[in-house]
Amino acid sequence: AMQLIALTAVKHLALRRKVLFRGFRQTATMSTLLINQPKYSWLKELGLKEENAGVYNGAWGGKGEVITSYCPANNEPIARVRQATMAEYEETVNKAKEAWKVWADIPAPKRGEIVRQIGDALRKKIKILGSLVSLEMGKIYVEGVGEVQEYVDICDYAVGLSRMIGGPVLPSERPGHALIEQWNPVGLVGIITAFNFPVAVYGWNNAIALTCGNVCLWKGAPTTPLTSVAVTKIIAEVLEQNNLPGAVCSMVCGGADIGTSISKDERIDLVSFTGSTHVGKQVSLMVQERFGRQLLELGGNNAIVVFEDADLNLVVPSAVFAAVGTAGQRCTTTRRLLLQESIHDEVVEKIAKAYKQVRIGDPWDPSTLYGPLHTKQAVEMYKAAIEKAKEQGGTLVCGGKVIDRPGNYVEPTIITGLPHDAPIVHTETFVPILYVLKFKTEEEAFAWNNEVKQGLSSSIFTKDLGRVFRWLGPKGSDCGIVNVNIPTSGAEIGGAFGGEKHTGGGRESGSDSWKQYMRRSTCTINYSKDLPLAQGIKFE
Repeated sequence: AMQLIALTAVKHLALRRKVLFRGFRQTATMSTLLINQPKYSWLKELGLKEENAGVYNGAWGGKGEVITSYCPANNEPIARVRQATMAEYEETVNKAKEAWKVWADIPAPKRGEIVRQIGDALRKKIKILGSLVSLEMGKIYVEGVGEVQEYVDICDYAVGLSRMIGGPVLPSERPGHALIEQWNPVGLVGIITAFNFPVAVYGWNNAIALTCGNVCLWKGAPTTPLTSVAVTKIIAEVLEQNNLPGAVCSMVCGGADIGTSISKDERIDLVSFTGSTHVGKQVSLMVQERFGRQLLELGGNNAIVVFEDADLNLVVPSAVFAAVGTAGQRCTTTRRLLLQESIHDEVVEKIAKAYKQVRIGDPWDPSTLYGPLHTKQAVEMYKAAIEKAKEQGGTLVCGGKVIDRPGNYVEPTIITGLPHDAPIVHTETFVPILYVLKFKTEEEAFAWNNEVKQGLSSSIFTKDLGRVFRWLGPKGSDCGIVNVNIPTSGAEIGGAFGGEKHTGGGRESGSDSWKQYMRRSTCTINYSKDLPLAQGIKFE
């Protein structure tokens, strides 16, 4: 019996090590799950259980691989999710297409009312859902709650949008003719989201897509499946209360096989993908091959540029928040800090001092400012990037080490002395490493900002009004987000969110991003008894 126990222990340890490397482990005994511990009993208030169905299309299912979600702060198993099989994926797409026939007939303001109810339902569970984000993704509690708040905000925004969507009536050159633009929903929107914003990014897409008359099929990240399930349960209840097909907001938990199917599926009219540039390119090629629509939100290698006239009381907290927040795992995280040479040493000293005061701890502790990386792979990427930076001439100012505690904790790191075009500086590594570069002139700084392949977010700190408008102009920043005297991260929902170049070109959230979820028709209506042709052509 003792030999059997020892053998079992060895097997369990081997399995534990194997799946730790993959970021989440495949199995966990019921007794070890956090959801069964009194401290985490609140998870059940979100409708979560030890083993959860990972497919929703009006009914809950999941007959595929069972995966276990793990807490990045201690690498303990939270609960399990049954992923979708390909047969269940097929069933879900078919049900979503049928649900669209019902949803598209509902007037836009009525659809807006449903979205309003979704926002209200989320608002009621904002703290507990934010706690789940913190537990499963690893970001600090206030950021987890803030992420749910973004979904609530975009629901509010979408309600107003539901009475404003439309195109212009244009002047026709022909007598007795009307020229108008008609906007219609594309149909089924496939939404593939990333681990770092497991609620908000789906919210941006879902609220706007629904208001525009589309139905949604969501595949969240395989390492945050509990958040996907919990959010979908909240939405499903609203749809059920309004006697609407649940497949209006379908969900399938799965890995690359489901993502590939969504990308290649001609029944899916728009694929909205948020993730790495590498995977985004693969998605883009698959969607383009079938001439499908795509909305890409990919990586960013974002810079803050600080001129010698800048207010350092703004610079220091901005740089620290943008580089350290979410443990460097935002697509808008500041990865490059460009400092004019006259203030370089002073700013580095101030920021390094601020780094040492950042409170590291459990992400759900309200006093914590900095939590763990999401996976063990990210820790390895962090270590590898620091070694490469040293090899390429970088100097470690602070940080650089893995923290000796349970979970995936690393020290926020500052590296100086690298050339602006060092390979590691031009590599987006999703970890809290800040490369500090020294520049001389405005022209040089603007060029360095733009020389990376991505074009998501950017910010300058200056009091020079002329420089501000040069930065905003055609020879300034080439990014989709161009800020002045604020961080690169922390965008509001009212503006369009997205970037250029290898960031993908997609736009989500506010402004006229709704147009990406609709198709435009130019309509010419002849209400006369004559048939004049455009451009004065005579065909008699």
